Amino acid sequence: MISQETIQQILSRIDIIDIVGSFVKLKKRGSNYIGLCPFHNEKSPSFSVSPSKEIYKCFGCGKSGNGIGFIMEHEKYTYVEALRWLANRYNVEVEETETSPEYKAHLQVADSLHVINAFAQKYFADILMNNEEGQDIGLSYLKQRGFREEVIQKFQLGYCLERGNAFAKTAIANQYNPEYLQKSGLVVLRNDELLDNYRGRIIFPVHNNTGKIIGFGARIIKKNDKAPKYINTPENELYLKSKILYGTYFARQAIDKQDECLLVEGYTDVISLHQAGIENVVASGGTSLTQDQLRLVKKYTNNLTIIYDGDAAGVKAALRGLDMALEEGLNVKLVLIPDKEDPDSYVNKVGTTAFRDFIAANKKDFILFQLEIALKDASGDTTKKAAVVNQVAESISKINKAEDFTKQQDYIRQCSEILRIEEHGFTTLVNKFIRERVSKQETKQQGPAQNSGPAPDGDFPFFSEPMYDENGFEIQGPPQQFRQQDDTINLILKDELQERSVVRALLEFGLKEWDGKRRVVDYFFEEMVDDDLFDNKQLLHIIQTYKAWYDAGLEPTSKNFLYHEDQSISSIVVSIMDFPYELSSKWKEEYDMPVASREDVYVQEVISTLNYLKLRKIKRLIEQNQKDLEQPHTSDEQMMLLQTHMHLKQLEKDILKKVGTVILK
Repeated sequence: MISQETIQQILSRIDIIDIVGSFVKLKKRGSNYIGLCPFHNEKSPSFSVSPSKEIYKCFGCGKSGNGIGFIMEHEKYTYVEALRWLANRYNVEVEETETSPEYKAHLQVADSLHVINAFAQKYFADILMNNEEGQDIGLSYLKQRGFREEVIQKFQLGYCLERGNAFAKTAIANQYNPEYLQKSGLVVLRNDELLDNYRGRIIFPVHNNTGKIIGFGARIIKKNDKAPKYINTPENELYLKSKILYGTYFARQAIDKQDECLLVEGYTDVISLHQAGIENVVASGGTSLTQDQLRLVKKYTNNLTIIYDGDAAGVKAALRGLDMALEEGLNVKLVLIPDKEDPDSYVNKVGTTAFRDFIAANKKDFILFQLEIALKDASGDTTKKAAVVNQVAESISKINKAEDFTKQQDYIRQCSEILRIEEHGFTTLVNKFIRERVSKQETKQQGPAQNSGPAPDGDFPFFSEPMYDENGFEIQGPPQQFRQQDDTINLILKDELQERSVVRALLEFGLKEWDGKRRVVDYFFEEMVDDDLFDNKQLLHIIQTYKAWYDAGLEPTSKNFLYHEDQSISSIVVSIMDFPYELSSKWKEEYDMPVASREDVYVQEVISTLNYLKLRKIKRLIEQNQKDLEQPHTSDEQMMLLQTHMHLKQLEKDILKKVGTVILK
């Protein structure tokens, strides 16, 4: 882990204009900067960056965040990866916290493999472009396949000489560790001699999502029935085949922008499509899809389109991993390339536009396609058809996200029609598979002794988890009872905005002077003595954290929370500090009209935001007291409730005098 001292050094040097400006052409407008959003396609700039608040916001697609968040979103980095990127940019030496000896050893090996892989890539690329054998065999082969030099350089392709130990000798001469060279898969030890493992092959470097090379794929050129067509890096500290999709580093931004990932089988499929301008594409390497690979796709988009050969093997390969894709909540479509072509040959045959049109016109729903293929295989056999019904029901049961309930019901309806079976019975079968899965999960989590068994018939496990409407409010009850009164929602939204205003005032003005003896933060916590004033516990947590830091002698600012290591805190503070409006400079420049900024009236803002919260609390107490008055009571109890009502109304009147006329609905 990166030490807190290093993180603080990075945060102290962050300049959001410098960071965003590395990827977006920015133009100054007023106190902010604008540019074309890097997260969606637009012709007019709606992307704004505030240097004073250190946040960005796109008013087109709605994405927003801080400097670290921008790197994470744009480059698809983790928090730690983004910190390392920033440390490298600002020349901050990264210090690690204390780790176990085993983990330190793991990091040392991983770092060594990174260095070796980087050296190997440069070596193979140089052989391909500048060596006679590399040009005559490797480069000529790639050009015959239609690859231009710019795409060869983009994907950092190379060639390994046919001589048995040319690379191994060069690596040893450069003092690379023989043990790590073998671990990387670049060389093998035979008869006490290190030999090149990829002799006479085209080299395809495999990158992680930060662009570092973690392994290689090597394709044979000359026909050799005894040798495998491809050799891949063996699994090591860097290269884990189940967690890798080839081309992700080059495709991540295009996938994000187009909100769709195209999945193909081979390296050359990816490169050919990139060369044709279709960049939202990655490859599985011809292996069955794994859950980690599907989660990697989901990191960028929920929409996965699988493009495979149209032969029987291609169909079989396409269907592998279907259930896992559904479990991950991916919207999966399938396209089969016709005429015994693959994506590489087909895009070269028909061109970019025709290829795009073909994909758009021939996407098939994965479950319905699976059903279609299975019914063809069953061909009227009753026993086989029964197996198909069970297979499809089990697949549909894997759609287990609450938000996908409608999609699941639609599949049940469509499949029932295609299978010509009764919909209610098919629903019962789907629910049976759901109950079995839930029961297995409970058994794993609780153990056999605590497992209460499957849910009774008719229960739908979907509703054991909270469900939410489009505004993010929890929905109680089954689908037919989904109801939220508009006035209730509006009240919740209004209360949320008031709470956010209070937190924003504290973050922005907490350290400013209040009355010569105190700061705003001192007044703030004298007045806000009741935590019950806040409904949103995340916002309350921010206030409590601020107080703890301040009591400990620190001086918190919005930046401490904006770049908080807890991403949930960072995200909510970004949304609080959002800047939907900016005061036009024309008021002062053209009309010579002085306009007060929030900095000028921060005292009034702090007072008013706190008083609005108090008013809300008093109003709720009045409403509760009124309900109590409507119930039967003794005369003494009735008198006490009336006195309470009068006291609360007086408090309400006193606060209203401070803040001016307020209408509470």
